Amino acid sequence: MSFKSGFISIVGRPNVGKSTLLNKILGEKIAIVSKKPQTTRNSIRGILSGEDYQMIFFDTPGLHSPTSKLDEYMVNSAKSSMKDTDIILFLIDAKKKNEFPGNADLIVGARKKNKDAKIFLAINKIDTIKKEKILEVIEMYKNVIEFDGIFCISAQTGEGVDVLLLEIRKNMQEGPKYFPDDEFTDQPEKVIVAEIIREKMLRLLNDEVPHGIGVEIDKFKDRIGKGGKELIDIDATIFCEKETHKAIIIGKGGEMIKTIGSFARTDIEYFLNTQVFLQLHIKVKKDWKNNTSMLRQLGYEKK
Repeated sequence: MSFKSGFISIVGRPNVGKSTLLNKILGEKIAIVSKKPQTTRNSIRGILSGEDYQMIFFDTPGLHSPTSKLDEYMVNSAKSSMKDTDIILFLIDAKKKNEFPGNADLIVGARKKNKDAKIFLAINKIDTIKKEKILEVIEMYKNVIEFDGIFCISAQTGEGVDVLLLEIRKNMQEGPKYFPDDEFTDQPEKVIVAEIIREKMLRLLNDEVPHGIGVEIDKFKDRIGKGGKELIDIDATIFCEKETHKAIIIGKGGEMIKTIGSFARTDIEYFLNTQVFLQLHIKVKKDWKNNTSMLRQLGYEKK
């Protein structure tokens, strides 16, 4: 039996469901999810292994017009993932017909960046619109380029995802097994922990504050707690851009930071499968998103 492997980049505009799709494919939560755009900041690699195949997916930041050095890093990260990939999976929101002209340009640009890659179009969120509307979307996009496949899916419910994966598998070439069977991401645990903390802030805070937040893990240490139970001590620093934002994150009587910590700890313990003692600290760093040394410190630029 021949073994197939391949690299698949999931690309598209912000908030089209790329992270939700990756989590659904893997059956594991490795990418944070929020209704707010520009949630994903790094290319996150997820690994799906079968008896005779291995798919390595990249969940990329949304393609958008950058307004800071952090935005530039995000967009470059997404574009870079398309260059060295076997399949480009372009995801669009079925409800947003107004995004067609921009999406068409991005798809054509993707083809120019990697002429050898297969390009699939995945029309997402089909569970939210009527069937005849889906057919209209297909009609709009089908002649943008010669797609290697057009798929209608719901990343939320999983509808159509099995069909998509089957076609990805058919289009992969013979290749090696890059990762062990039980590995579903190559992201360091500390990176995922930092992202879980940031996700809780995206969900709990208003629109302006979360996009000016970065998280750094200062301490990640195993120890034996009371009763001989193993646990992990985690200290994290939350960087924000304004004193007013710091006050909002702390909340009245410290209630908001406690809530963020409580929600984050629950998910972190599930992810690490152990008890966690989590401490959160907050620092103000004005305009950190345009500070190269801060971006490197938080892992958004190569050191």
